[in-house]
Amino acid sequence: MAQKSRLGVFALRPGISVWVLPLIAALALAAALARAASPARAEVHISNFTFEPRTLTVPVGATVTWVNRDDELHTVTSGAFTSPALDTDESFSFHFDAPGTYVYRCAIHPQMTGTIVVQ
Repeated sequence: MAQKSRLGVFALRPGISVWVLPLIAALALAAALARAASPARAEVHISNFTFEPRTLTVPVGATVTWVNRDDELHTVTSGAFTSPALDTDESFSFHFDAPGTYVYRCAIHPQMTGTIVVQ
């Protein structure tokens, strides 16, 4: 039978409420660590023959996904990565493991350029 402890927490038996607060704190810490450990994700849209945003800053370990919203084929090409030709609504992702500045372009339309800054 439940009874009210001195801390105002209902417990199944006396003394069990002592474990409730540390348990809640441990679960909250585990959830925060899981969020911090989950990789960052970002998206670049290809639309009207431009990369949007043109410059994107992400943390090391982030994955960036480019999505083609144009009716034309486009690529995402850099010294570190190269996508296949992307048709409308197709996407390409790259995982950035090292800090640096990555300049990329569309190989089909070289006037289209963008930059990923990894910090």
